[in-house]
Amino acid sequence: MIVRFGYVAMSLLVKNASPSKTITYASFSKLTDREAAIRKLERIAEENLHNTLRLLRHNRAYEIELYRLSSRLVPLVGHEELADWDPFPALADKFAEVGRYVREHGMRISFHPDHFTVLSTPREEVLRTSVADLERHTRMLELMGLDERARNNIHIGGTYGNKEASLLRFVEQASALPKRVLDRLTLENDDKTFTAAETLEACERVGVPMVLDLHHHEVNPGGEKALALWPRILDTWRRLGPRGEAEGADGRADNRQLDWLPPKIHVSSPRSDKDPRAHADFVDAGHVLRFLREIAPLTPRLDVMIEAKSKDEALLRLMEELGAEPDVRVRTQASVEIGY
Repeated sequence: MIVRFGYVAMSLLVKNASPSKTITYASFSKLTDREAAIRKLERIAEENLHNTLRLLRHNRAYEIELYRLSSRLVPLVGHEELADWDPFPALADKFAEVGRYVREHGMRISFHPDHFTVLSTPREEVLRTSVADLERHTRMLELMGLDERARNNIHIGGTYGNKEASLLRFVEQASALPKRVLDRLTLENDDKTFTAAETLEACERVGVPMVLDLHHHEVNPGGEKALALWPRILDTWRRLGPRGEAEGADGRADNRQLDWLPPKIHVSSPRSDKDPRAHADFVDAGHVLRFLREIAPLTPRLDVMIEAKSKDEALLRLMEELGAEPDVRVRTQASVEIGY
C-alpha cells in the first residue's frame, strides 16, 4: 500500500506565510470609504493566496502532495453585511495561479468548511447559509481549474434532539445540493455526535465518499471497529473517477478508481487522557501504523491528512519514525510503502 501524508493549512517551517489573514467586521465598518474598504479585503485575500502559493512551493520541496487549504482565504466573505460583494472576479487570476501550480505538480488539495456549515439543520436560514458556504468553496476550486478530485469535507452536524431525524434530514438536504457542489463533497465522522458507522450510512445514501477520522472514531466509536467498516468505506471511493472494464480476478480494474482518487483518512493523537478530544502536537506513529498495516491488503493507495498542532513538523517527524519500521519503505520525504 502506498501512503501519502499531508497537513492542514499552516506551516511551522515557513515563516510569515499565513494563508488566513483577516480583518474584523468592526474594523471594516469603521472605514468610511466603502470602495476602499472592499479593496482592502481583496488585498488581504491576494496576500493569503500568495502565501498559499508559497506553502505549496514549500510542500513541493519536501515532496508533500497532500494539503488542506485554509477556508479563510477571503476575509469576511459570506458576512451578512457584505451580501452584495462578489470578491471572486477580482481574485480570479490569483486563484488560477494557485490551481496551475497544484495541477503542474500533481497535488491533491481540499477544503474543510467551518463547523457552522451544517446540512442536518432544521432551520431554513442556517441551511441557506450552509449551502452558500459550500457554493463558495466549490467556486474557489473551480476558479483554480481543478477537477472533482479537489473536494470539500464536512461533518453531518448536530442532532437537534433527535439523531435519527437529523440523519434523515441531512440525507435529504445534502441530496438536494446542486450537482457541482455535491460532486465535490466528502463526509467525516465526528468526535461527539455521529459515529463512523452512522456517517458511513449517510455517505452510502447520498453517494459521497467517506473520510474516516481515526481519532474521532476512538473517542466516539459507537461499538463498531474501524477495520470492520473499512471495506464499505473503500466502496464509497470506488464510485468515483474513470471506470475500466469489469473487475477481474486480481481486482485491478476495480481499483482504477482508487488510483484516480485514493481514499483519505485523518489522523491525530489525543493531547492527554484528561483532554482526549483535543489534538496533540505530534502523532503517535505506532498507533497510526497499526491501522495502516491492517488495511494494507485491501488498499492499494491511501492519503493521510495529519491534524496535529505541529503541522508540517509533525509530518516530518512521523516520516522519520515510520522509516525505522522493517515493513515500511520510504518512497519520498512524505510517502511510504507499507507491506512491500
